[in-house]
Amino acid sequence: MAAEQDSMGAAAPDIEVPAYWAEAKEELMRRDRIMKRLIPQFGDLYLKGHPDPFTTLARSIVGQQVTAKAADAAWTKLCQACPKMTPSQVIKLGAEQLGGCGLSKRKTEYILDLADHFKAKRVHANLWSEMDDEAVIAELVQIRGISRWTAEMFLIFNLLRPNVLPLDDPGLIQGISQNYFSGEPVSRSDAREVAANWEPWRTVATWYLWRSLDPVASPGTVE
Repeated sequence: MAAEQDSMGAAAPDIEVPAYWAEAKEELMRRDRIMKRLIPQFGDLYLKGHPDPFTTLARSIVGQQVTAKAADAAWTKLCQACPKMTPSQVIKLGAEQLGGCGLSKRKTEYILDLADHFKAKRVHANLWSEMDDEAVIAELVQIRGISRWTAEMFLIFNLLRPNVLPLDDPGLIQGISQNYFSGEPVSRSDAREVAANWEPWRTVATWYLWRSLDPVASPGTVE
């Protein structure tokens, strides 16, 4: 699991505890014997979101296919080179300077494409809060470098959607395997069956399973 989601730095301050968190915890503990055991282990910890859409997506791209340490190092350099972290500033920085922050040629292209989408308003970030989950995902995956997994992480960490089930996330699958199947392999079908009991709080249950694997590191994974 990589730390790309909880290490945004000063550019993206944490949002307050999600409004639904207490209700979700109570319902999950009442319905699910594993959640009843798991949730109390983490006291008052809760999902911390990041309010700026562009920064959230850029950080996810930086974190793809590398270790958390490498992602953090590249992100720190990028924030130093681009302290406002706006689409216009990223575009002005250009490919050469982005590469100098430790980004691969492909990630540099992805970051610039993301910035261009935002600057040209080819994405409707101002409407995402009103759109349903699948509509947001459909728009996000049109941007180079953004997969369904990245879009689902965005739903969780930026929009704080309560019912996201990121089946492409190895951390979720591993958490279900260890907590529900005694470490046995778990299929996507198995995961869906377990998660059916979590509705409409699948995000919250997923977060606690991530924490069960690593109480300190952020949820998520590299792509």
